[in-house]
Amino acid sequence: MRGFDPKWQDVPHFIIGITKEIWEDRKIGSLRHRYADGLIVRSPASVVVDNTNVIAATMATLAEFPDRELLGEDVIWCDDPEGASDTSDAFLSSHRLICTATHDQPGMYGNPTGKRVSYRILADCAIRDDAVYDEWLVRDQSAIVRQMGFDPRDWSRDLIAREGGPEACVKPMCPANDVAGPYTRQGNDNEWGQRYAATINNIMAADMDVIPRSYDRAVELHYPAGFDGLGWGDADRFWMGLRAAFPDAVFRIEHVIGRDDPLMPPRAALRWSLHGRHAGWGRFGRPTGAEVYIMGISHADFGPYAGTGAWGKPTIRREFTLIDETAIWKQIHLQTGMHE
Repeated sequence: MRGFDPKWQDVPHFIIGITKEIWEDRKIGSLRHRYADGLIVRSPASVVVDNTNVIAATMATLAEFPDRELLGEDVIWCDDPEGASDTSDAFLSSHRLICTATHDQPGMYGNPTGKRVSYRILADCAIRDDAVYDEWLVRDQSAIVRQMGFDPRDWSRDLIAREGGPEACVKPMCPANDVAGPYTRQGNDNEWGQRYAATINNIMAADMDVIPRSYDRAVELHYPAGFDGLGWGDADRFWMGLRAAFPDAVFRIEHVIGRDDPLMPPRAALRWSLHGRHAGWGRFGRPTGAEVYIMGISHADFGPYAGTGAWGKPTIRREFTLIDETAIWKQIHLQTGMHE
């Protein structure tokens, strides 16, 4: 890894290592080096520019959740030769974390509830010169607020009020407020990423019969709101409920990585978007007509078991997908006068 501290053995070691360094070892000031100047961090809840603002947000989160731990589950990554320089290699990583924390102090989530929460984060990071220089992140906010005892729809409405009302509140990410960053590539052409992208494209085209052809019958599923499911039925219910709520929205796969590693199953990571009107009954209740932008990240593990799938190849054995349901509700509230 040219241009990186030699203590980092590889991309997963760097990503998991700096995450622990910043959040658990309390080396928050290292963000001045670990996050490049001008860094853009996009999440469904907001777009944050520059590492100074990231430092402030990090300190606010740790003040509210002092015992927060971030446990790395996986890092799916690819080379980025176009982003490399004369002195540094470049990569794009998509990593998956389980976070545990106690809501111990007042902050963005309101007065302390004392509740212990556990939730996932999926994040894509472009890295070079020993730093992250572009990032996309999805946190399972609905899992957090549900474990605190709140309904995500009501909590999102209350957040708008606590942030000063519809005019003053932090606006969720959408194409109008997104900031173009330096990473513009779309991943790699590894077969596993291409196969997973084809599966999700088929689902979003309403070809739901791709699920029994492409997912193992005993597939293990991890979806928003901390939902853990099994089998074709749970996969169908999640994807159907999402697409049905936004039947005419434009679906785009923004980034694809496929990867093979020793001692690991073949894996894939997708970053995708869904942009359009809340025009149907589905995961978000009565249609409101609100224009909604959704950023999602999905990971999948493949493996052979009890036969093969539609392509005569191993099927999806585990799937992890995150969207931020509170950011979706916030967009709906802001366009419906806070009545939904």
